[in-house]
Amino acid sequence: MATTGLKSFFHPSAFKAGILCIILSCLIWFSFGHEQPQFFKTTDARFSDTMFRVRGSQDSSGSVVIVDIDDNSLKTYGQWPWPRNVIAELVDTIFDSKPLVVGFDIMFAERDRTSPSLFFEKYRDRLTLKDPNNRVDPSTSRQQFQDHDLLLAKAIQGGQSVLGYMFLFREDFLKSEGERSPYTTLDISIDKIGIEFKDLKLITAYRPILNIAEVSTGTSTGFLNAFPDPDGFIRKVPLFFLMDDQAYPSMSLEMYRIASGIHQARIHLNNRIPQPYHALDGVSLGDSYFKTDDYCQIGINFRGPDHTFLYLSASDVLQGAATQLLKDKFVLLGSSAGGIKDIVATPFSSRLPGVEVQANVLDNLIQKDAMVWENQSEKTVTYLGIIVGGLLICSSLIYLGPLSGLLLSFATIFSIGVCNYYLLFLENRLLGTSFLLTSLTAVFFTVVLFNYLFEGRRRNFIRKAFSHYVSPSIVNELLKHPEKLDLQVDSREVSILFCDIRNFTSLAENSCPEKLSSFLNSYFSLMTDIIIKNKGMVDKYIGDAVMAVWGSPLHDPDHATNAVQAALEMVEALRQSGDDLQLAGHGVAIGIGINSGIVSAGNFGCERHFDYTVLGDSVNLASRVEEQTKKYPVEILITECTQKLLPANSNSRFIDTVVVKGRKKPVILFEPLYIKAATRD
Repeated sequence: MATTGLKSFFHPSAFKAGILCIILSCLIWFSFGHEQPQFFKTTDARFSDTMFRVRGSQDSSGSVVIVDIDDNSLKTYGQWPWPRNVIAELVDTIFDSKPLVVGFDIMFAERDRTSPSLFFEKYRDRLTLKDPNNRVDPSTSRQQFQDHDLLLAKAIQGGQSVLGYMFLFREDFLKSEGERSPYTTLDISIDKIGIEFKDLKLITAYRPILNIAEVSTGTSTGFLNAFPDPDGFIRKVPLFFLMDDQAYPSMSLEMYRIASGIHQARIHLNNRIPQPYHALDGVSLGDSYFKTDDYCQIGINFRGPDHTFLYLSASDVLQGAATQLLKDKFVLLGSSAGGIKDIVATPFSSRLPGVEVQANVLDNLIQKDAMVWENQSEKTVTYLGIIVGGLLICSSLIYLGPLSGLLLSFATIFSIGVCNYYLLFLENRLLGTSFLLTSLTAVFFTVVLFNYLFEGRRRNFIRKAFSHYVSPSIVNELLKHPEKLDLQVDSREVSILFCDIRNFTSLAENSCPEKLSSFLNSYFSLMTDIIIKNKGMVDKYIGDAVMAVWGSPLHDPDHATNAVQAALEMVEALRQSGDDLQLAGHGVAIGIGINSGIVSAGNFGCERHFDYTVLGDSVNLASRVEEQTKKYPVEILITECTQKLLPANSNSRFIDTVVVKGRKKPVILFEPLYIKAATRD
């Protein structure tokens, strides 16, 4: 028994293959540690893009307005870059409208070459009028000529503003000692004593590209960088970068902070991740808390496609149109003009003006609804989903049938995406499910493949091998639970029936082949139907004889009762057939012998041809008992072994004790008379 159980344990099956796939998926997920491979990150991002498009556009807070240096503005005031006296005039007009704060999504990294002062400086020695008496005095200073940079600097001082700048992240060997650093009025701290900025997992920059010193007169500065993912889409932005062991805030964060009157920010560590990892959990500004990923990035909750926010053309603002719309607003000065090429790709649009990315981030901060990565929840949900979902798929494919299993498997995989959308995404939470879905898909195909290779073949064998010899209920039971069928040779207790036609040789000699063939077909059909009806298996036809077995291939605790009941019905059916079943003009009689005992059951034969049958001394004895019916005026004889297995209220009579051919030990024979039907249920 132990050996059989061990063989069964290691015997390959679709369910075991599915379980192995589940275990391997969990081990692979564990091996990823805290960082998934880029492939799954990108796939998760694509899923979130799809959910954004399914959700559609959302209303913004209405607090963010974009002053757009658009194509119409360039047509009106000339190509970019504009002289900074024009920009100064635009800034003055904006501040006259009393906005909360102005953010510059444009940079002034070089001096304005159109400034008269710069022109004078460059051509001082050549400036001569036609009248020699009006020659320019060489001692004239630059300050006596208009300086557009200084005009812009003065305009920027007219209100609260945040100047944008860029960071470079690759070493270009242009960084020098004493180089200016970005300035900020924000006091930044960490929530854990003894941890410095350099210990955090902030993205590290190499050097900044700053605005020139002349125009750096804003309230504060903030970087404009937004990293696209490997597929080119922008989905998240950092709130802080690290350079020279110092943290620097983004422009959107600074605009929100300045408008809120907050002077301190605090970076919070994720205490669930052990040191020295120092992963981040979020950033707090006053009473506001913004959840971030490990690199201090927030997921952008995009409001919709391009021009979801209010755009005002810079040319219209310069002309005083609609400036009342800027009052008490967060104003972003940027450009959507195609020639300036500040265009990025987002989940909603492949051509979104870069300034609108800043608008989305700022609006997320205002409404406190940025997308949050559920990194810790993702690991738990993935393990749970692989195990529960995998087991559900395995069970459905194996025990519910092909169509039901397929539908339930698809429903399981589909429900994960639906739950992710409704329970998390609509609550501004991002949970990666690509590895989970990949694992469940792998489990599905593994079970289907192994089911085809092993279970499919086995079921086809069962159907072909037994459908003509056993009852449909047994075939269906074997198909539903093929594990109950062991086609390997083993020992089991069964009841064997042999049935033979009396004087068949003489009757056959007096019959033509056509009538003999017709008779045998009708006779075998009648006997076989009764055997199958009583849960037996027709093992073989031997000339005019029939051999049937109960208790194999499917275990039957009432094998003896069912065999005897079948014998009684076979005799009765032959009597009632009367003239319908005759051979050579005579009715036929049969003799039936039944024995119960241990046999060897399984496939016997060679590689090219084999049959499922039973062999052993108990089989031989059943054949010998059938021969004894010729010596006694009875049609059915059973052995003592079979008689003892019949229900107590069954009726049978003792016939004789005989020694059959090939055996030394006497055999006690009985004739069954009655089997109570209730015992067969």
